[in-house]
Amino acid sequence: MIDTLTVRRLGANEACACVDALADVLIDCVEGGASVSFMWPLSREKAQAFWRGVANGVAHGERALLIAEDAAGAVLGTVQLILSQPENQPHRADAAKMLVHRRARRQGLAQRLMAAVEETARAEGKTVLVLDTVTGGDAERLYARAGWQRVGVVPNYALMPDGAFCGTTFFCKQLNVAA
Repeated sequence: MIDTLTVRRLGANEACACVDALADVLIDCVEGGASVSFMWPLSREKAQAFWRGVANGVAHGERALLIAEDAAGAVLGTVQLILSQPENQPHRADAAKMLVHRRARRQGLAQRLMAAVEETARAEGKTVLVLDTVTGGDAERLYARAGWQRVGVVPNYALMPDGAFCGTTFFCKQLNVAA
């Protein structure tokens, strides 16, 4: 299946057009226990409102939104690059909301999304990337394998969708920007 997937960056209009599909991925991830800023149950309206806000950020150049889709155009995963940073950090971006639908996991999709987010960061002139993830989760191992440096852990940083506390591990990655 990985050979039939396309990873691409969306423009503002495409981001708006994908709100429903992205909401499906987010709802699936939260239902599956992913701690990605939302509690379960997550209403479709709340998920759609989140993605409309992301699309607005894309339209204003504050975010880059990447999706992974199959040959039929179904969205199976996504990741964002938060480009808008304080004026003393123009070289930095945050990778955020790396989500893969449960039916598409363990096929290399997350690795492809992370490679694409790094390419996007380089194209935007970003040399330092930062992200956070649930301590002990599959994503933590993925980021370490992809060359991200573990910076530290904050215990009880967030809640899992069921209300249990979870620690958060912070990572960074230094990028070389092609001249």
